[in-house]
Amino acid sequence: MKTNSQDATGHRKQESMSNLESVEGQYNLATATTTTTTTSSNLHPPLVFTCSSGKCQAGSFGKMGHLKMQMETGINAIEDQSGYTNRNSIACMINAEIGAVLAVMRRNVRWGVHYMADDDQLEHSLVKSLKELRRQIFSWQGQWHSINPVLYLQPFLDVIKSDETGAPITGVALSSVYKILTLDVIDQNTVNIEDAMHLVVDAITSCRFEVTDPGSEEVALMKILQVLLACVKCKASTTLSNQHICTIVNSCFHIVHQAGTKSELLQRIARYTMHELVRCIFSHLQDIENTEHLLINERSPLKQETSGQNNESTVFSRLLENGSQNSSYDGEPLGISSGIASAVTSTVMDENSAFASNGNETDPHELQLMSEPYGVPCMVEIFHFLCSLLNVVEHMGMNPRSNTIAFDEDVPLFALTLINSAIELGGPFFRCHPRLLSLIQDELFRNLMQFGLSMSPLVLSMVCSIVLNLYHHLRKELKLQLEAFFSCVILRLAQSKYGASYQQQEVAMEALVDFCRQKTFMVEMYANYDCDITCSNVFEDITNLLSKSAFPVNNPLSSMHILALDGLIAVMQGMAERIGNGYVSSERSPVNLEQYIPFWLEKCENYGDPNDWVPFVFRRKYFKQRLMIGADHFNRDVKKGLEFLQGTHLLPDKLDPQSVACFLRYTAGLDKNLIGDYLGNHDEFCVQVLHQFARTFDFQGITLDKALRIFLESFRLPGESQKIHRVLEAFSERYFEQSPDVLVNKDAALVLSYSIIMLNTDHHNVQVKKKMTEEDFIRNNRLINGGKDLPREFLSEIYHSICKNEIRTTPEPGFGFPEMSPSRWISLMHKSRKTAPFIVSDSRADLDYDMFAILSGPAIAAISVVFDNAENEEIYQTCIDGFLAVAKISAHYHLANVIDDLVVCLCKFITILDPFSVEESVQALGDDTKVRMALETVFAIANSYGDYIRAAGWRNILDCILRLHKLGLLPTRLAVQIIQKCHIDTVFTESKFLQAESLLLLARALINAGGQPRKGNSISGDEDTSVFCLELLVAITLNNRDRIGLLWKDVYEHISNIVQSTVTPCILIEKAVFGLLRICHRLLPYKESIADELLRSLQLVLKLDARVADIYYEQITQEVSRLVKANASHVRSQLGWRTITSLLSFTARHQESSEAGFDTLLFIMSDGAHLLPANYVLCVDTARQFAESRLGQVERSVVALDLMAGSVNCLEKWTSDAKQAAKDEEVEKMLKDIVEMWLRLVQGIKKVCLDPREEVRNHALLSLQTCLTGAVGIHVPPDLWLQCFDQVIFTAVDDLLEIAEEYYQKEYRNMEGTLILVLKLLSKVFLQSLSKLSQLTDFSKLWVAVLDRTEKYTKAKIRGRRSEKLQELVPELLKNTLLVMKSQGILLPSSGAGENSLWELTWLHMKNIAPSLQSEVFPAPELQQALHKQIEAVDANTSVSSNETVSQDGAGVGS
Repeated sequence: MKTNSQDATGHRKQESMSNLESVEGQYNLATATTTTTTTSSNLHPPLVFTCSSGKCQAGSFGKMGHLKMQMETGINAIEDQSGYTNRNSIACMINAEIGAVLAVMRRNVRWGVHYMADDDQLEHSLVKSLKELRRQIFSWQGQWHSINPVLYLQPFLDVIKSDETGAPITGVALSSVYKILTLDVIDQNTVNIEDAMHLVVDAITSCRFEVTDPGSEEVALMKILQVLLACVKCKASTTLSNQHICTIVNSCFHIVHQAGTKSELLQRIARYTMHELVRCIFSHLQDIENTEHLLINERSPLKQETSGQNNESTVFSRLLENGSQNSSYDGEPLGISSGIASAVTSTVMDENSAFASNGNETDPHELQLMSEPYGVPCMVEIFHFLCSLLNVVEHMGMNPRSNTIAFDEDVPLFALTLINSAIELGGPFFRCHPRLLSLIQDELFRNLMQFGLSMSPLVLSMVCSIVLNLYHHLRKELKLQLEAFFSCVILRLAQSKYGASYQQQEVAMEALVDFCRQKTFMVEMYANYDCDITCSNVFEDITNLLSKSAFPVNNPLSSMHILALDGLIAVMQGMAERIGNGYVSSERSPVNLEQYIPFWLEKCENYGDPNDWVPFVFRRKYFKQRLMIGADHFNRDVKKGLEFLQGTHLLPDKLDPQSVACFLRYTAGLDKNLIGDYLGNHDEFCVQVLHQFARTFDFQGITLDKALRIFLESFRLPGESQKIHRVLEAFSERYFEQSPDVLVNKDAALVLSYSIIMLNTDHHNVQVKKKMTEEDFIRNNRLINGGKDLPREFLSEIYHSICKNEIRTTPEPGFGFPEMSPSRWISLMHKSRKTAPFIVSDSRADLDYDMFAILSGPAIAAISVVFDNAENEEIYQTCIDGFLAVAKISAHYHLANVIDDLVVCLCKFITILDPFSVEESVQALGDDTKVRMALETVFAIANSYGDYIRAAGWRNILDCILRLHKLGLLPTRLAVQIIQKCHIDTVFTESKFLQAESLLLLARALINAGGQPRKGNSISGDEDTSVFCLELLVAITLNNRDRIGLLWKDVYEHISNIVQSTVTPCILIEKAVFGLLRICHRLLPYKESIADELLRSLQLVLKLDARVADIYYEQITQEVSRLVKANASHVRSQLGWRTITSLLSFTARHQESSEAGFDTLLFIMSDGAHLLPANYVLCVDTARQFAESRLGQVERSVVALDLMAGSVNCLEKWTSDAKQAAKDEEVEKMLKDIVEMWLRLVQGIKKVCLDPREEVRNHALLSLQTCLTGAVGIHVPPDLWLQCFDQVIFTAVDDLLEIAEEYYQKEYRNMEGTLILVLKLLSKVFLQSLSKLSQLTDFSKLWVAVLDRTEKYTKAKIRGRRSEKLQELVPELLKNTLLVMKSQGILLPSSGAGENSLWELTWLHMKNIAPSLQSEVFPAPELQQALHKQIEAVDANTSVSSNETVSQDGAGVGS
């Protein structure tokens, strides 16, 4: 009875427990559903359950995309040489697990031993099987991997599957299985491992246990998650089928969903497990071979595009019903609304349907694939399921933008996180598997576009992260999807004018900046979109957005501004890093269209070779620019637009329908209303264009409503019925031509198209109150298909498609970046089939020049505004980095105007340094980081990229320098650390490395900064500034001696203006004159080609105002002296020496400078060291002026005369050298020039002979005598001697006699001695040149002139009386002369020769001078004898003459 009582009690307890379970629920993992209320802040739990065996080892994948079992054989803890010890160890471990399970079971009376009436012991089957395993485990023979694992796993699995066990018992059994899996007790080489793993998965995923308390339930659920994850990570996981992997993921998601009402720990562990499952599964994708040729019944992207959306609502409805029915918690309070919970439940994968894609019935082949070892098929189903989770909001009829955070963002965020993990691990290998790639291209991206507009920053951020990953791995396959994402999501949200919240803007901007930080992102945006005629200008839109967003307009600087700035600078720095890799602008040949080319047929041979795609991109950009201009004209006037394109050869001279149709079809920016009106026009040509326009579409394989969406997305349907008819007729004809499967003729397509338009208007027009039902729609289209009805399912699908997604026939108002409508998405997917391939760029800078031309202006403006408004040093540095990047790029592409703009912009920040507030400005320079950094950057640019700075840039740089100079920071306080960092001096010292144009502009900027001089007033402006600029100008002139020809004109004009306009001594005129002298001094040795021009410039010194010259001439002369001594050998021309001697001559009249001037002349003329034919006359004339000058002592005049006299040696040497010349003509000319120089010399000395100073006068006569008598080596012709007597000797004799007779003695002392010297000079020179003079016909005149002057000297009265010395000297000199003339046969007695004979003339004058000289020179006997001989000679000559006459007469007669 007791037993019965006990049995009854046990039975009552079991009934009460069953009743309890009916309330609390019995946990059945296969059907359990609950709400999801977990937080999404952290999907990774703090408590992590890991597999002790480590990460799942990936095998290779073979046919049908499944894992091959090629892992290493053996288990570390199982096998060794003997196999016995380790086998026993494993048996002991399993035995311990059996004991643990039994121990927990014994706590419940239900599992005790029961005795029946016949005394037979009856145990529960679960206990019995465990005990039986315990008895057998130690008796098994052989190595462990040869033992069927089903034998020792089955008892534990039975406990797990039993619905009689409680959570504690189930949990211990799960732990045992987990231990067996994670300790490598089994591996892929274990016998019958496939069946064992399948049993494990089936048991775990159908786990059931009684729910007695929440704590034990959660522990059991956690252990289920552990075992599921272990199944996928263990070595034997390669034996699992696609079906089992799907089941594991399904079960894990069940628990994730169930955990919504459980503890946070369970929520996090469940999510973590789901995350790890996805990571582990998709990490094998890289090892799977390409499945494109293996999978049959493959859906094309377009088929998915056309069927996916329509079927989703049906699939959702079916799953929603199933999910609601299966829920075991309908009576429990839910954490969130039941509608959302049901929606989540409805998206849960049905285990038995094996994730049937898109609600279609699974065919036998796919079932076979699901039963094979896991690979791509399960990944496709899992990825599709993850994408379907994103449809929850759509199924609930909610717009994500209208959702508040009250709608828990958990589900989409969780799904997005899992998707992101799958993409991170699968990466570029998705492209090898078309079904996976198709899911990403269509379903995933469509959902990303939708959730990209979510109000949740978390969701938006995750969406952007996914797109960034997709860009990295699959951008070649996602060209149009990426364009749509940027245009419809990022660019919309990042602008406040489109209604986005600040958080949305910030997240979108962060994402955009992340993209910009990718080195080739902007290049690829420009190449693929801005240079594609069918795409929008994504690059321009992004740069405009970043530039505008960086401007703090009427607002303080915010994080949004800094983000935009970071994006701009990231783009700039990317360009700067690519410098030198690729083409530069000058290498590109311009695109010139001389004839019509169908622009839409332009192709690139190899999109992977930059040598092919770069020229192609340039050419395509050229087309697009012209087409955009044409589109602008077209939008204003259709006819003018077409005419413009004809003029640019983008349309033929004679329009044809195809070219116009392609223009309307492929040109972005056209007004869609105008396109519709043009296509609907009744004009015959327009009708032809319409049909050609329709032929540009490919409608193969898509339903009519999708085709109509694609067609109408390219223009706006006109409002007139006739135009609508023509448009739909052309569409129907094209559609039937390509899709004749369902419709029997084009008329059926036309009628159905009309019906679709009417349904669209009826259903989506708010003014229509009574909407068309599905039955109405089907009834309206009866018998239209050649007299037969269309399939009801076909029409029903069209009806629901139109009702769900409107075909918009009017443009969206006010949006520059429109939202992605379903019709637009369908059109995009259709367009993606034929779009040009995505160009992947490398690190080359092929397109950077064009990109920078677009970006530079807005970027400089934006960076400067941020720099102006910033108050943080970190932001300052960011801006400076941007400025330097802009400068580097501009310099590389020789964009001088950009660098000028940059310099002007930076210099504005330095204007706070006020020269009139020195102390405040110096302190501001030390305290204001912004000013210091701007200053350093300006001079960094000047020093590094000065070649490309032009007028405006140099003008602003010099303004900064002048400010610093006026503040006393240059150069006296150059040690100031701030100024040292700027390296201002380097701008000028390194100017020799500047390009010619930049150097010239720098010099002109200095001239302009120095002010313009004006006559009478030294200079306009601050003299200190003018002096400073002049010094810098001289410095860069000296540093650029090799390019002095470039600078000299401007430099000379500036100095000349200063010299000629300055009338009073000042520092400016001093710097100008001595700067000019320094230039000449330094440059003469290096630039002989412009030596004359340099030396001619020194004539400016002679133009100095007298007051100025008096002050500075001594120093000027010293500089000239140094110049001559250093560069005399480099001065070759007469012009150059004329300038030098002019300066020296001027010093002869200047007291302070005469000494230095004469020292210079002495250097030139001493020993003829630097005398040249070019400077001989000039130097002699200068020496004469020094000899005549009374400013110095007499000795200097004497030395000057010695220099003149000593120069004769040079003339003799040049004569000797000239005679050795090769050509007679040259010899004659050179000798003539030398004689002319000699004549100029004696003429100059003759002038000094009249000097009032006795010592100078007499020394001049001696020097003259030396020059006249020492000209033996000089070839002086007789006629020139005659000229010398007339112009030099006789003039000196006459002038001195006149002076002696007329001037007072105190002015000309001791003139008697001078007259004696000049008479001796006359006599000596006459006698020395007598042989040459006597040959002249005018010798008699010359001799008479000598006698006349001698006679005058005998009669001369000095101080009123005749000079005895002269009276004694004259006869003596005459006697000597007559004797010489007698000895040379020049003066001989003559009889009958007349009064004009030399003899008669001589003695005629002698009578007045010294009558007795005739008898002394010609005694009487000698005179008679001479006369006799002369008479005989005359007779002989007469006789000879008579005989000659007779003979001539006789000859004449005889003849």
